[in-house]
Amino acid sequence: MAGKMNTNPLNGPIYAIGDIHGQLGELHRVLDLIEQDGGKDAQIVFLGDYTDRGSDSRGVLDLLIKGKEDGRNWSFMKGNHDYMFELFMRSPPEHDPYLVTERYWLHPRLGGDSTLASYGVTSAPRMRVIDTHVEALAAVPQAHVDFLKSLDLSYAHGDLFFCHAGIRPEVPLHEQALEDLIWIRSEFHNYTDAHPKLIIHGHTPVDEVTHYGNRVNLDTGQGFGSPLSAAVFEDGKAWVLSSEGRKVLVPIQL
Repeated sequence: MAGKMNTNPLNGPIYAIGDIHGQLGELHRVLDLIEQDGGKDAQIVFLGDYTDRGSDSRGVLDLLIKGKEDGRNWSFMKGNHDYMFELFMRSPPEHDPYLVTERYWLHPRLGGDSTLASYGVTSAPRMRVIDTHVEALAAVPQAHVDFLKSLDLSYAHGDLFFCHAGIRPEVPLHEQALEDLIWIRSEFHNYTDAHPKLIIHGHTPVDEVTHYGNRVNLDTGQGFGSPLSAAVFEDGKAWVLSSEGRKVLVPIQL
């Protein structure tokens, strides 16, 4: 597992942002909320799925890469959509084996077509994949490809463990597989016992940020047009950020 351990002080707040899915305006809004709460140097973990479905995946990656280049205290997790984009940009393009054969990344349900459109590449009906791939190689900046390759699979911070989709229960955190960290759902969601750390994740849309006791889900459906969400964790407590400030995130009773 390619994980990242925390090297920052554990006594300050740490923020997490859920799945962005190419919605640049929502990303700006949430970053403003975090800056109002924690200042310009706030530590932020992005939970992945920066691309697909929304209209400006390119703009989202530009913003994140700029923050990384500027030395912002930001950590970037790899989402399954980011991984599909990364695989498509290889030569020849690769297909994530986790997907069913007929569901290619360019399928509108997955959103790769929208991502490439933000770079000016149109995946026209009946166009051969290789033709789209050639156009994408010419249009997508190498810095964006390098960023996708550089994304972390997980980030540990004190009693918190950040990743995109979740973990496979009862497998040590340092032994988690890529496929589970970016794709897992039911096996993780149905597990109600404590994990070694509180798992902060996205990937599976919920109506609102939800604390399940052993995990916190921050994917509030931005990929389908719902508002992007962010949370803050400090001194063993959790809050959701809004225009009114912090709202306590209370674990639900299962």
